[in-house]
Amino acid sequence: MNRRLRETILDAIWPDNLPPDLRVFAALDGAQDPRIFYEMQSTFCEHDCLYAGSLPMDLQRAAPYLVQLEREDRLTRFLLENGWGRNWGIFLRTDIRFKDLRNHLRSFLRVKDEKGSRLIFRYYDPRVFRAYLPTCTPSELQKTFGPIQSFVMEGDDFEDILEMKFDQRELQTNRRRAE
Repeated sequence: MNRRLRETILDAIWPDNLPPDLRVFAALDGAQDPRIFYEMQSTFCEHDCLYAGSLPMDLQRAAPYLVQLEREDRLTRFLLENGWGRNWGIFLRTDIRFKDLRNHLRSFLRVKDEKGSRLIFRYYDPRVFRAYLPTCTPSELQKTFGPIQSFVMEGDDFEDILEMKFDQRELQTNRRRAE
């Protein structure tokens, strides 16, 4: 990843006008790359698995993780350099505490299909999330966004940056192309 692209992505995730009470988090898909699990084990950033309870090691390695990020942190650089364009996860901004955000995100891990079967919803995969959000009704968007101000993720193309917000009426999608 070149420096200009990395800076454009960082500016999209941490815009200049970001209110001081908003913090940036990432919901990461450990199944995408084993390095995600190992980075979660070595970071000093607040983080936790989105699955609860004691998990076998194979599931720990493939599980989704929530981590609070800082713009200039080593982990942020690692995620952008290695994971952007590889569907490692989504970024989000909120003003709530880590524990409350984790609880909110955990509520979407399991969904029911048309037949009532329980499924794991891998919303933290940007391919899934950017296809899902535009299909939601306003009430579904309200539930999904809840305390989250916006989501930022890669688009279909490596250089596309999507920011999605909900204005209480409809989904707002801002697409930025890194040059």
